[in-house]
This record gives sequence, structure tokens and C-alpha cells, in this order.
Amino acid sequence: MRYGNGSSSAGLAALALLAGMATAGAQEVTGTWQRDTGASRVRFAKCGEALCGTISWLRDPNGPAKLGQRIFYDMKPNGANKWAGSAFNPEDGKTYSGTMTLSGDTLTTAGCIMGGLICRSVKWARTN
Repeated sequence: MRYGNGSSSAGLAALALLAGMATAGAQEVTGTWQRDTGASRVRFAKCGEALCGTISWLRDPNGPAKLGQRIFYDMKPNGANKWAGSAFNPEDGKTYSGTMTLSGDTLTTAGCIMGGLICRSVKWARTN
């Protein structure tokens, strides 16, 4: 079979490369991260087409947060080294619109209300 001048093959190859780059960028955040206070660690992994973060270690296992509790949901790429989804705060039991920004080995997460007018951010350091 003949497929023409090869431009469609080149186009498909370029799309595959771009898709791979987008996936690689999203996977940079996978792994375990420790909160700047040292109070907890969260493991980020793929969940479907997005990323989710689950508590993997707690300094105080008797607090409101629980091991295995998912606190970041449906985090999807939202720009270069940025993701957006939902963040659950075990301290108040509420879910907020969430964002993540990766800069080297520092991950900044934020939970926001009122359309992003009021946000609380937390810094995390890569542990793996």
C-alpha cells in the first residue's frame, strides 16, 4: 500500500512525540514528596489520565490525616510544569480547587476558594 508523500507519517510521528513529551512532563511529579514542615509525605502516581496524591507517611498518625488517604485528585496538566484538579484538606474535611507547580525538586501545591482569590500553598521536597 502507498500512503502518499510521507507527510501524514511525519505528522503522526510528531503527534506521538508530543504526546510522549506531555506524558513525560506529567510523570516528573510522580514519586514521594515531603511537606516543608516534615509532618507528612505524599506519593503522587497516575490515576487514569490524571495524577493523584495519597498520604504515604505521617509524623503524627493520630491526627486528622490518615495513611492511604487521597488528598490530591484529578490533577491534570495545566501549562508547563503545572497541574490543576482538587485538593482535600484533612484538617478541615473540605475539598478545594487545587493546583501544583513543579520547579526542580520543589513542588508547590495550593488549595483555593472563591475562584482562586484565596489560596493556601504548601511546599514539598522530593524524597526519592
